[in-house]
Amino acid sequence: MQRRSLLLTLSGLAMATALPLFAHAAPTTLRVMTHSSFDLPKELLAQFEKDAGVKLQVVKAGDAGEMVNKLILTKAKPVADVVYGIDNTLLPRAQQAGIIEPYTGPASQRASVVTLGEGVVPVDYGYVTLNIDKAWFAKAGLALPTSLADLTQPAYAKLLVVQNPATSSPGQAFLMATIAGLGEEAAFDWWAKMRANGVKVAKGWTEAYYTDFSRNGGTRPIVVSYASSPAAEVFYSKEKISESPTANLFLKGGVFRQVEGVALVKGGNPAAREAAGRFIEFMRSAPVQEALQTTMWMYPADAAVPAVEVMQRHAAQPTSFDNPEPARMHSQAKAWTQRWTRTVLK
Repeated sequence: MQRRSLLLTLSGLAMATALPLFAHAAPTTLRVMTHSSFDLPKELLAQFEKDAGVKLQVVKAGDAGEMVNKLILTKAKPVADVVYGIDNTLLPRAQQAGIIEPYTGPASQRASVVTLGEGVVPVDYGYVTLNIDKAWFAKAGLALPTSLADLTQPAYAKLLVVQNPATSSPGQAFLMATIAGLGEEAAFDWWAKMRANGVKVAKGWTEAYYTDFSRNGGTRPIVVSYASSPAAEVFYSKEKISESPTANLFLKGGVFRQVEGVALVKGGNPAAREAAGRFIEFMRSAPVQEALQTTMWMYPADAAVPAVEVMQRHAAQPTSFDNPEPARMHSQAKAWTQRWTRTVLK
C-alpha cells in the first residue's frame, strides 16, 4: 500500500512537472531583418505573434544597403528568415548574390500599385524629391525654381542642401534621379554648377532636414527629402494646422521612386518557413498597409488600401519620376557615386 501510494505520488509529480513544460513550450522564433526605418505599431506586431504562434526577433541592420551587405556576408549561415526593406536600387544585387528565395503565396498575386521583382512582394513605395520652406520663400519674395537649371542661377545660390550619396539612401536616390532625368553627362555638369553655386552636402537625411533646412533653424530653404514629408509636418505639429509649412518641388530630374518589398531569406530556418510566409502576408494586410503610412511615411503598395487622410491632403504624388533601369543602377551606382564625389567634394 505504501509502495502504491509512493508510485502514485511520483506519477502525479511527473505529470505536474511535464504538463507546464508542454503548455509553456517556447514558440518558434522568426528572425526578421529590416532597415533602421522599420516602424509598425506594437499592437500589430503583438497580434501577429499571437496569430502565428511565433516570437518575433526584429533585427534592424542600419540602412538598406548595410542590411543587404549583412545578408550577403552571412549567406552561408543566414541570420534571418525573412527580410523587409530591399528596394529597387538593391534588388539586382540581392538577386545576383542569391540571398533571397521566391515567394509564391497569395500576397504575391495581390494587385499592387507598384512592382518590384519576381518572388519579392512589394510592401510600400515613396518618392525622394525636393522640399521647400514656404515661409522662407514668401518672406524673401523669391519665385520657386521651375527646373533644376534654375538652381544653378545666382538668385538660388546657397539655398539647397543635399545628402552625400556615399552615406545616404535619399542622397543616392536623388543622384540617380538627376542622371536618369538629365542624362549622365548633363547631370554631372549640373552638379559641377551646383558646387560653384554653393550647394551644401550633409552626411544624411537627419542632418540635412533637422539642422540645415531653414524650417528647422538652418539657412537652406530647399532640401532633398520625401514627397510625404509635408504630411509628416502636419501630423507631428505641436499645434493643430490645416496646411503644411513645407511643399514638394517635382522637377524634371529631381524625383526618384523607391519601392520596398519583403522576401524570404534563402537558407533560413526551415522550422520558421511557414511563419516567414505568414509575415509576408501580414506585411500586405490592410492594417499594416494603413499603419505604415503614418509610421514609415510611405504609400501602400496594395491597390485596395486607400491613403489615410493626412497623406491624401498633404502628400500629393508626382505625375512622373526619373529612375535608371535597375540593372544599370546596380552596375553603375559605385562609379556614379565616385564621380559625384570628385565633382562636388574634391
